[in-house]
Amino acid sequence: MTDPESPNIALDDMVCFNLHAAFRAVTAVYRPLLEPLGLSYPQYLVLAVLWDQGDVPVGDLVGRLQSDYGTITPLVKRMEQQGLVTRTRNPKDERSVVVSTTPAGQALSEHAPQIYRTITETFGFTPERAEVALDVLRSISSRALKTA
Repeated sequence: MTDPESPNIALDDMVCFNLHAAFRAVTAVYRPLLEPLGLSYPQYLVLAVLWDQGDVPVGDLVGRLQSDYGTITPLVKRMEQQGLVTRTRNPKDERSVVVSTTPAGQALSEHAPQIYRTITETFGFTPERAEVALDVLRSISSRALKTA
């Protein structure tokens, strides 16, 4: 590993580069699993939140996916056009839009366990290795949110 005080840090020793490379690798593995379902990776994440939590206001999706309205709103609109979700005004707050799965969107949840198994097998995630990875990744996200 390159000395962090050195002015010449090798690309392969940069944590942030390796996070970027890992993200690209993960999305590349997801792509062939999701394409037959007509889903992109971000759409899958939206559905994963809805499968887990049920009906969710758009603002909660934004927060849960650590994204922004400019990304989530058009994504959800496309998913609605595909018949995967519905958007309705919150009767308690007309300014808020609630996103729900349609029967077609809910039906896709049956594929989630196999997708998860394929991902864990592909990357060699034993329960112990997955826990270590999750601890590191959650720590990075938590620290980044504190400095933002």
